[in-house]
Amino acid sequence: MAKNIVILLLSILVIALPFLFRQAPKVSDWQIGDPELIVITPNNEAIRFEFGQAFSQWHRQHFGKPVKVDWRAVGGTTEIMRYLEASYLASYRAYWQHSGKEWPETATQRLMSNGYKQDGSITDDIYNTFRTTDDPNIISANIDVFFGGGEYDHRNAFEHGLTVPPWPESQPSQGLFEQDGIDMIPEHLSGETWRTATLFGVAVSTFGICYNKDRLQELGVDIPTRWDDLVNPKLMRQVGVADPTKSGSIAKAYEMIIQQKIQQAVLAAGFTNDDISQFESKFDKAHGKPWDLPVDVPARYQQVVEAGWRQGLQLIERIGANARYFTDSASKVPIDVSKGDAAIGLAIDFYGRYQAEYSRAPDGTERMAFVTPEGGSSVSSDPVSLLRGAPHKELAVRFMQFLLSDDGQKLWNYRPGEIGGPNKYALRRLPIRRSFYPSDLPSVNKVFESHHPHLTDNLADPAINPYEIGKKFTYRKRWTGHHFNIHRNLIKAMCLDAGEELKSAWEAIQQHGGVDKNHAAMQVFSAMPDDFTWRSAIDSYSKANQLDVMRRWVVHFRQNFQKAKSLAEGDIP
Repeated sequence: MAKNIVILLLSILVIALPFLFRQAPKVSDWQIGDPELIVITPNNEAIRFEFGQAFSQWHRQHFGKPVKVDWRAVGGTTEIMRYLEASYLASYRAYWQHSGKEWPETATQRLMSNGYKQDGSITDDIYNTFRTTDDPNIISANIDVFFGGGEYDHRNAFEHGLTVPPWPESQPSQGLFEQDGIDMIPEHLSGETWRTATLFGVAVSTFGICYNKDRLQELGVDIPTRWDDLVNPKLMRQVGVADPTKSGSIAKAYEMIIQQKIQQAVLAAGFTNDDISQFESKFDKAHGKPWDLPVDVPARYQQVVEAGWRQGLQLIERIGANARYFTDSASKVPIDVSKGDAAIGLAIDFYGRYQAEYSRAPDGTERMAFVTPEGGSSVSSDPVSLLRGAPHKELAVRFMQFLLSDDGQKLWNYRPGEIGGPNKYALRRLPIRRSFYPSDLPSVNKVFESHHPHLTDNLADPAINPYEIGKKFTYRKRWTGHHFNIHRNLIKAMCLDAGEELKSAWEAIQQHGGVDKNHAAMQVFSAMPDDFTWRSAIDSYSKANQLDVMRRWVVHFRQNFQKAKSLAEGDIP
């Protein structure tokens, strides 16, 4: 008994240590009894510092009191979702059972399922009460706001019942989304969702390549402009990459690679961009399964989509073959690239630009740079959402309004020290508000011109301006949206769990004449599991036991890579 108590106390201590030693927020003039806001976020320390300070000052100016922001940084969005789901489940179950009501095990399994079907059981009542209650005394994770991460995770949080609208639909904007009849924050752009009734993009991101200028010159590699440049044999064991099962941003970057390959395949097959829009619109209106072919959509079109999807996965496989490592932290890649520990890597734009800023040489020149491959990335939003049962709901809504306003938006790209800008860190992120970018509309352009002299980046540059980038890439959800988590697991099995076999096979192929002279080896090297197709990834694998699937995938890839190596080396005739 005593041993169990000791183990329990040690477990509690391990969980509590990060909170015990977390530095207390430095909030000017804040006193006990003043407002406190609890925010869970994957954002880095620089963002937390600047937004915590700025919101406190803004709140004191508008409402008379400063605010202490209690940041909960438990990891990336995957860890955040696990934490929130476990917290809500424990809170709600305790309330339900304390009320003397039965809690069947099926409720634990089905409570947060977005595919829940009513069956007349007590679980229906548990499920419906959870989804219609926003009372912190009944349901709460004791956190107010989910700030940052991708639209996928915020949408997932809503579908699991974790977030709620911050204000009634009848009065949603309060001047935040529309001014003088102009959309300041569109609902959608380049096929991506920027805001809904529960999630609101506060910054936007593209995905691309960060590279060390000196290291590329040493290796004799040109400045990258395309995703395909990452498979250059000269970059063998030089590419920094993150584990997509740990990093939502890198998982999204992989999805961008696959999306572009599908688009290239469709265009190469003779279909036009107008054809793509028309056909995908027919799929959307049919409301069938993603593979159900609507009337007037050629079967050839869907075949090419699936072929492009495979080509995208094969490109990721070759990028993995050039990998120096796969890290759990997406922010590590730009850091290593800036130091020359990796020559090049995949990154979300703000990690790349922030590190480029931080690692400048004494004369101000950038040691590293970031590029978004042309036509190779959509523009995704990083939202904020109000959590169900927020203990400080009114304050949380004010925080969201601050983030969406010009006052909050300035922090993303103003230079440190500029009036309204950050105090210490150049965050080098892209604001979402239309007024921070050039416009043909005089009233919008006038606001842009007032911001422009204070910006760290030239937001008028078409290579940076998200409203321009969005014109060159349209995200098609049907193509890859249903595969998002499947991609994560497949890439882990292919490039991490079978990583050494992958790299050995790739090196053998390069040492024995390269891709063009090793057709048999490359055919084996590039083969996906026999029963793994675009359709089965949605229809079968998503319903299967994930551990069993991963085991089979790892065995397949290890065996294939070993055989490909032997074929390249001539050990198999």
